[in-house]
Amino acid sequence: MKTNIIKYISIAVLTLPLFTSCLSDLDTLPLDSNQLVGEEVYQTSDGYRGVLAKCYASLILTGQEGGDGGDGDVPSIDEGYSGYTRALFYLQEASTDEIAFHAGSSHGSLTMLYMNWNPSTKLVSYPYYRLYMAIGYCNEFLRECTESKLKDRGVYEKLKNEYEYYRAEVRFIRAYCYNAICDLYGSAPFVDETMAIGTIPSQKTRKEIYDYVVSEGEALTTLLKEPGTNEYGRVDQVADWFLLARVYLNAKTWVNEDQYEKAYLYAKKVIEDENYHLAPDYRQIFLADNNTCSEIIWPLVQDADNAQSSAGTNFCIKALMNGSMNNYFFTGVGTKGWGNGRVKTQLVDLFDLSDQTFDVNDTWGDNKKDKRAQFFTIGHTKETWVTGKAFQKDFANGYACIKWRNVTKDRKELVEGGTVYSSVDFPMFRTADAYLMAAEAILRGASGTRQNALDYVNEVRDRAYMSGSYGNGISGRITDSQLTLDFILAERGRELYTELIRRTDLIRFDKYTKGYNWDWKGSDGAAGNYVGKDVDDKYKLFPIPQDEFTVNPYLTQNSNYVNN
Repeated sequence: MKTNIIKYISIAVLTLPLFTSCLSDLDTLPLDSNQLVGEEVYQTSDGYRGVLAKCYASLILTGQEGGDGGDGDVPSIDEGYSGYTRALFYLQEASTDEIAFHAGSSHGSLTMLYMNWNPSTKLVSYPYYRLYMAIGYCNEFLRECTESKLKDRGVYEKLKNEYEYYRAEVRFIRAYCYNAICDLYGSAPFVDETMAIGTIPSQKTRKEIYDYVVSEGEALTTLLKEPGTNEYGRVDQVADWFLLARVYLNAKTWVNEDQYEKAYLYAKKVIEDENYHLAPDYRQIFLADNNTCSEIIWPLVQDADNAQSSAGTNFCIKALMNGSMNNYFFTGVGTKGWGNGRVKTQLVDLFDLSDQTFDVNDTWGDNKKDKRAQFFTIGHTKETWVTGKAFQKDFANGYACIKWRNVTKDRKELVEGGTVYSSVDFPMFRTADAYLMAAEAILRGASGTRQNALDYVNEVRDRAYMSGSYGNGISGRITDSQLTLDFILAERGRELYTELIRRTDLIRFDKYTKGYNWDWKGSDGAAGNYVGKDVDDKYKLFPIPQDEFTVNPYLTQNSNYVNN
């Protein structure tokens, strides 16, 4: 149940100030200088569970007090902006054909829009620091969660049946973090629990980091709990299969290795597992009671009262909705939406014209063919620009995204007037993505048949259109002649928009820097320059943050960023 993981997140918040944001094994990070008080943190089994919860929560929460309470995990950077999922949103969505931000320019939002960031851009650094912070938590937990230390502290009997699973889960979180580093930054520092505290980490190549993720992922296939047997909010073997499928699918891009067969086999294992079948309604995946959704393999847990964050789904809801939209439908946060992010025309145009606009008499899109087309259009232009004007802070330029709603599947608010923070859990991994990964891997040469690939895509589309086994809607099925890699990329855009994967997809399809353009790409923001253009291939990787070079003498900057 969701309440269990929330309980231990609460324990972590109470306990970790003793422990810190203090991972001195990563001296390159701007972390608090307080020292770990291990004997205070690890005296009880609940303390261990609390630190385990903190390893999970490091990817969704931002500090010790909830919201932007001023006690952030990473000092000296903006607590709200730097929250991991929010920071990753800017890099993975705002630098693509999906979202344009009209605010946050001092952090670098316009550099994402124009694709002209550099090593000093704040937004480039935020995921980097959050990922290494999470790695630091994981390393510290692995040092302290050993049989000998559990026995020394008198907690072995209480944890003897669980602690090895705790270790496996923390290794999974760390592997995920290095996977993200491999994707975003390529070559980067490496540190694990075996390194002496205080060691300045040396840099590993992208290939070495990739090999580490694969090695850890393969080892964890037998160490994590069996599918469907862990408590909500914690990972099991299916999450590991999913991670391996994603890593292997991107192997050609990252390290020039053809691993599509392995990507297919692991994605197929996810699909065939009986514990994580597709939700009956696409919209239920992004609601406040999505902890009941069968499709979510790995959720990052949010709760309006006990797991607050200005990152996570709180950001997805508020940044993409205006407060005034609550006059038309329940946002679940009342009038508290910020409305500073808008959808680019290319995302809207992935859907049929008849599905693109908002109907005041059908606020959930029940009458749409494709239920994934969730845009608010009243008072908004479709275009993210105004003819004859430079890019400007005008929240009416571009449609709003209403995919994320802090309400329940019976379409009710959690409390009247909405809550201040979101209770929508962030679906890091979900089954529909595995269907599309499997189909793509087959088209790229894996052993499945074209009919298998077609069936996978049409299953996802049946659910989107609520047709076939999902309802009596108009069929959205495609034919074999329509099944191409370009169609897969477009379908991934329809299915997974705002879910932190678009940049990775566009790079894998060779459509990120050249060959496909979108609003403001490669622009200077001047009047009339809203039509996108090709950019330098160096932007397929983000630079290592410039501040790192003042504290780590072993680093080499990513190619072509050296003279920025």
